Amino acid sequence: MWYYCYVLESTIDKTTYIGSTDNLKNRLKEHNSGKTKSIKHKIPMRLIYCEAYRNKTLAIKRERSLKKNSAAKKELFSRIFDE
Repeated sequence: MWYYCYVLESTIDKTTYIGSTDNLKNRLKEHNSGKTKSIKHKIPMRLIYCEAYRNKTLAIKRERSLKKNSAAKKELFSRIFDE
């Protein structure tokens, strides 16, 4: 089984959301159906990046690192957005 750390972007205001899941396709559907209250007002969202892990703990660790470590997030976003 694979686990994913992912980045979504709002097509409304270009803000991003970082998360982790074991079912990327289903999770994106959940986000876009408004089931995630924190980003409900920003839908639709589109997947712009994901990383795959064989271990759930590693995917969650990466998600938390990106949310809490501005240097890690800045480095990743510079690769994604070519900044």
